[in-house]
Amino acid sequence: MDAREVTRSGLLRLGVVALVCAGAPVCAQASESRRIDVPAGPLAQSVPQLARQSGVSISVTSHELWQTKVRGVRGRLTAGEALARMLSGTRSRAVQLSATSWRIEAMPAPLAARDAPPPKRRVPEQPLPTVSDDETPIIVTASKMDQSYQDFPGTAHVMNGQDLGFGGERGTESILSRMASVASTHLGSGRNKLFIRGVADSSFTGPTQATVGQYLGDLRLSYNAPDPDLRLHDIKQVEVLEGSQGTLYGAGSLGGIIRLVPNDPDPRAFSLETMVGVSATWHGEPGGDIAATINMPLGKSGHALRVTGYGLSDGGYIDNPLRDAENVNRTRIGGGRAALRLEAGDGWTVDVGGIYQTTTIDDSQYADRDGPPLSRASAVVEDADADYGMAMVVVRKAWGDLLFQSSNAWVSHGLGERFDASSSTEKPSVFDQRNRTRMWVSENRLWRPVTDGVGWVIGASFIDNRTEQRRAFVEGGERRPITGVTNRVTEVTAYGKLSLELKPGLLLSGGGRLTHSRLGGEGEDVQPLFAVSGRSITAERTETELLPSVELLAHVMPGVTLYSRFEEGFRPGGLAIETHFVRRFRNDHVESWEAGARFGSPRDGIAANLSLTHVYWRDIQADFIDGSGLPSTANIGNGRITSVAASVALAPTRDLRIDLSAVYNHSRVIALTPEVARLAASASLRLPVTGSSFGLPLQGTLGTFEPEARLGRIPNVADYAIQASFDYRMPVGRDDLRVGGWLKYIGPSRLGIGPVLGDEQGDYVDTGFAARLGDAWRGITLSLTNLLDTQGNRFALGTPFDIETGGFITPQRPRTIRLAFDWRY
Repeated sequence: MDAREVTRSGLLRLGVVALVCAGAPVCAQASESRRIDVPAGPLAQSVPQLARQSGVSISVTSHELWQTKVRGVRGRLTAGEALARMLSGTRSRAVQLSATSWRIEAMPAPLAARDAPPPKRRVPEQPLPTVSDDETPIIVTASKMDQSYQDFPGTAHVMNGQDLGFGGERGTESILSRMASVASTHLGSGRNKLFIRGVADSSFTGPTQATVGQYLGDLRLSYNAPDPDLRLHDIKQVEVLEGSQGTLYGAGSLGGIIRLVPNDPDPRAFSLETMVGVSATWHGEPGGDIAATINMPLGKSGHALRVTGYGLSDGGYIDNPLRDAENVNRTRIGGGRAALRLEAGDGWTVDVGGIYQTTTIDDSQYADRDGPPLSRASAVVEDADADYGMAMVVVRKAWGDLLFQSSNAWVSHGLGERFDASSSTEKPSVFDQRNRTRMWVSENRLWRPVTDGVGWVIGASFIDNRTEQRRAFVEGGERRPITGVTNRVTEVTAYGKLSLELKPGLLLSGGGRLTHSRLGGEGEDVQPLFAVSGRSITAERTETELLPSVELLAHVMPGVTLYSRFEEGFRPGGLAIETHFVRRFRNDHVESWEAGARFGSPRDGIAANLSLTHVYWRDIQADFIDGSGLPSTANIGNGRITSVAASVALAPTRDLRIDLSAVYNHSRVIALTPEVARLAASASLRLPVTGSSFGLPLQGTLGTFEPEARLGRIPNVADYAIQASFDYRMPVGRDDLRVGGWLKYIGPSRLGIGPVLGDEQGDYVDTGFAARLGDAWRGITLSLTNLLDTQGNRFALGTPFDIETGGFITPQRPRTIRLAFDWRY
């Protein structure tokens, strides 16, 4: 129904009326209870959703009221009850006009304030919202075809950004605690590798590309660098796609992708959000954090600027009795994000922005396995620092259902790490490793969202990535450089995908990606004799890969969906260091088969998912310790990973949600490459050898593998993980109380390949609890992590130079309590 003008009063100029008509029968009564689920936000967004869900029409008497921040409403309610909850705490009220019609109007001002002059703040004009008759679907934008979740043939998780920040924004840890299938190493913020579904390769920050692709919108965050651990402030949602995503995302998505979707600049109104928190850690030091987001419309032409800034300091909790120092591992993170949206006219928009974040870790967070709890005896400081910067330009255009986007960025990513390289007979010595990545990335795609049974996307991308790794020993103030390496990769890619509804309820999708890579590099600080012998290895070469995919989905009956998919993925090769030499490693390749089923719907009170995945992984790239005690990389062989994942979401009452998920991984190396097999001759491995050893370089040594090396197991793959969480909301007077908690059990795994990296890790429980009391404008939050104050062992790597004992663990952060305040305007 169109908006109509209403009469004007002498005291208040009434604005445009939005009379939003839902698709329910006109005979619907106001007393009829319906399931309502409307998130908190501006009235302009909440009213259309409530009108559609409750089956009534709602008018609003002024433009100013459209900007009012209102509460979220969930549960089985009448229209009147939902409106009362939504408007509680605001200076507005709902007036019933008929059985199917309501009006929201401003409440009369207090007598003392009626003669006060009107506020000078002017709210920009904005279009009136409209609604459709259908329920709002969950859209998986990471599909690159804006596909609804119910039609997506795979395992996807769409997490609300506000939910991820509930109880304290913890970066990637916020994602890990909510998903059983996502795992990480635990070297420290800015130093970790992420894994999905047991597709894991190594523990170190080396030349191998991560098995999980990380994106901000359509922009790749990194190529062969660790997780930058960007803070998730002002994020609209996070999407996680499990399984190989080679067709749409190419190299480095063997296990899946994690996609951050930030909130866009809003030209409709000014807003300001702030948050400040303080924390105390058992057996450690206190910490604090602060963040703010400001959104500013610029003029009346649709331009807007959105800026987010943040900083935090997490107190240390590891003691070093050898240096008589306590709580040595404090971590500091600071940074921000900015985006300027320009309306260029004729449907074109241009976003210009950037990200910068810096991370400083005062000392390592690992501890001695057999020493006093939360302590490590180290003669030196093993600090680390990281910095991440991105400048971006994103251009969009819409021609009706046809959409175009060009995403372009330049990335600079640095990481510095120091390891204790001392021994009992030597002076204190430090191994210093510095990585610097510079990357240009551009992706251009044209797509038609999946509507009326048809959707497609075509695109092209370009990546130019250069990573330089320099290494040195520092002893007594003297720095002695050792062999490093530079890797260069240039990729040119074309891809496409088509989705068709063959008949009602049966969808077929398929596509392919053609990637041409040019690889090159050279050694850094190489001694002349070794540089000459390795000259032929460092020559440039090219690789071309075609990655196909095919998917089938069927809605077999109401509430039951079955799907199957096949997809391939790869990572290009590169150069690694072995003692004084630079050595080549080849690309690796996965073939992934998946079958799954979905049951029910969150709106029905129960939803379940079950998936079975089998991955064949050829020429696995993995890291280990070479004969000189330094990390090295090689292709270790072929492997298989079978993964079973299940999840259930329950809503037993209107205000309570419970999520349960579990994953089981069975991983094995089934054949060895010649370069690894020749080093394991003394071990009773009984594994076949792939390829030929002809021409195998003999320089250097990769270490000695004994029978206990257990080469038959892929590293860093937990056998199983279980996750559970709950979210409960209830009104308390004029405020809302939200209570949530989580528990995640991570099963046992092994650190890596070889006897040195064969240490057991995992087998621990992560827990947390949070509660917030407040409304849409302000609130107070209390949160607790590691409720049981357990130590656990998240990661068994300490310093790679103490290869005799291997007696290290990475404990969980001890129980930490945080109190925070947030304001919105």
